Amino acid sequence: FLLPFLSPSIVSLSPDSSAMPPQLQSQNQSGPRILQGDLSALSPAVKEFVDANVSLCQPDFLHICDGSDEENRAILTQLEEQGMIKKLKFENCWLARTDPRDVARVESKTVIVTRDQRDTVPTPLGGGVSQLGCWMSVEEFDKAMAQRFPGCMKGRTMYVIPFSMGPVGSPLSKIGVELTDSPYVVASMRVMTRMGKAVLSTLGTGEFVRCLHSVGCPLPLKKPLVNNWPCNPEQTLIAHIPDRRQIVSFGSGYGGNSLLGKKCFALRIASRIAKEEGWLAEHMLILGITNPAGEKKYMAAAFPSACGKTNLAMLCPTLPGWKVECVGDDIAWMKFDNQGNLRAINPENGFFGVAPGTSAKTNPNAMETIIKNTLFTNVAETSDGGVYWEGMDQSLPEGVTITSWKNKPWSSEDGEPCAHPNSRFCTPAGQCPIIDPLWESPEGVPIEAIIFGGRRPEGVPLVYEAFSWQHGVFVGAAMRSEATAAAEHKG
Repeated sequence: FLLPFLSPSIVSLSPDSSAMPPQLQSQNQSGPRILQGDLSALSPAVKEFVDANVSLCQPDFLHICDGSDEENRAILTQLEEQGMIKKLKFENCWLARTDPRDVARVESKTVIVTRDQRDTVPTPLGGGVSQLGCWMSVEEFDKAMAQRFPGCMKGRTMYVIPFSMGPVGSPLSKIGVELTDSPYVVASMRVMTRMGKAVLSTLGTGEFVRCLHSVGCPLPLKKPLVNNWPCNPEQTLIAHIPDRRQIVSFGSGYGGNSLLGKKCFALRIASRIAKEEGWLAEHMLILGITNPAGEKKYMAAAFPSACGKTNLAMLCPTLPGWKVECVGDDIAWMKFDNQGNLRAINPENGFFGVAPGTSAKTNPNAMETIIKNTLFTNVAETSDGGVYWEGMDQSLPEGVTITSWKNKPWSSEDGEPCAHPNSRFCTPAGQCPIIDPLWESPEGVPIEAIIFGGRRPEGVPLVYEAFSWQHGVFVGAAMRSEATAAAEHKG
């Protein structure tokens, strides 16, 4: 499997947005105080995983997530009190503003840990750094862990998040357990995965992917936070250890780096599991198309991030009599069934879509999906409690002003965008008005075509068709796409 192309950059920090939040002294003398859940009720393997990382990270409190509405309300209230999110005018909608240095996936600090480099990336002819990902040796990784994780959660709560990628109990689904010190991650994982008690019951004593995440800011703080957003960009590392079924993330609170069920599990670790078990984990949307005669077919489509997967997955046909329904907008797990049909599930439970460019014109279904139960990150805010971004194509009421993602007054004459180019909405998939009736089908939907695409405004035809499946594999493997804002942001 391949990591996206590298394009490292660091964003300068605005000093006037710094503030020290209330300081908490670490109380951890003899292990953490359990705020919720029963540690002894966990399976031996899960308990061992939790105990080992409690000893390593030294949190003051432990919270075993149950996924309930009450827990979610408490988490959101806590985030609001800490100044990490702000209530918006829409039903149960919230806005988070991050530290400007923590705004996207950090591919240059995202590594695969294997014994041999060739197990991760090809060796470039004549040496040099591969463009297809970053490899780290086991020895380097162990050293990096020892430099970062001891005591990293002092003063904070360790949340234990049991989650299922795919419908709970589906033969195509897989389970993970994420340990994190970020309540923002807890709130987001509840949207993006099936999370809580039911997952632990289904897991029993079975296998699970071990996910460890820390923002890397033990209390009391050594430096002031920006936008009340804890992160440690100088020490950021996102590591995948396929042999151990393990994901370790440090220093970033941003979605793709901290919601470890998403890219880290559902694509990177899952592609290794899939290789061993005989299935596929792919960066693809899934949609169903019904023609005027009532014949329905499902298709998958592979585009890089920020290239239009969400818009295509929620397409509004302009041809009379045609109908499109959405199964998923980002990731597909595909496996041949006993009859030889390729079937796919969307392992996610929500949409983590790029906001800029989303409008009533480009994606009315997404706009309808995100008006409730949605967590927005790094979009602009209107003075009446709404959200705004480039390409929204909505005129504001007279007197309504805009505050940018940098928490500063903004006007169109400023020469910079009001929303970060990689700003996101995190919203439940079940709210989509064209969600497919079979989107949670345990056996998946049958795939009859695969589309490959990317951001290529010139030099190639807009659309072209492969001659055969073999030619299609060649075309798909050879495609390139321009870099997008989904990776490190320059500016």
